[in-house]
Amino acid sequence: VQLQASGGGLVQAGGSRRLSCAASGRTFSSYAMGWFRQAPGKEREFVAAINWSGGSTNYADSVKGRFTISRDTAKNTVSLQMNSLKSEDTAVYYCAAQLGLGALDPNYPIPIWGKGTQVTVSS
Repeated sequence: VQLQASGGGLVQAGGSRRLSCAASGRTFSSYAMGWFRQAPGKEREFVAAINWSGGSTNYADSVKGRFTISRDTAKNTVSLQMNSLKSEDTAVYYCAAQLGLGALDPNYPIPIWGKGTQVTVSS
C-alpha cells in the first residue's frame, strides 16, 4: 500500500478543512489507517485512527469532538474532517497504515507512511 495525502492549506481559526489520503494497492481493506501530525519543533503526534471497516475510531484528546476520521473502502481513501480549527492545529499532517483488524494503534510499529500535507491555521 502506498499513501498520498492532500487537502492541506491555509485556514482561519474556527474554520474547517478536510484532508484526504488516497491509497494504492489491492489490500487497502486489510489495513487500519490513521492520521498523525508534526508541528515545527515538536515530535510527531497521533491524531486519529480507524479500523479496516470504519466501525472503530480513536482520537487524541486534543482533537476529540472537532475532528472526524472516516474511510471509503470502495474508493481506497481515508479522510480527516477538521472543524473548529485552532492555531495549535498548525502542522504537517501525515496519513499512515498498519496491518490489523482494530483501529490503528500508535503504540505499535507503523510501517507505511504517506508524504505530509501542511495545514496552517491563522489566528
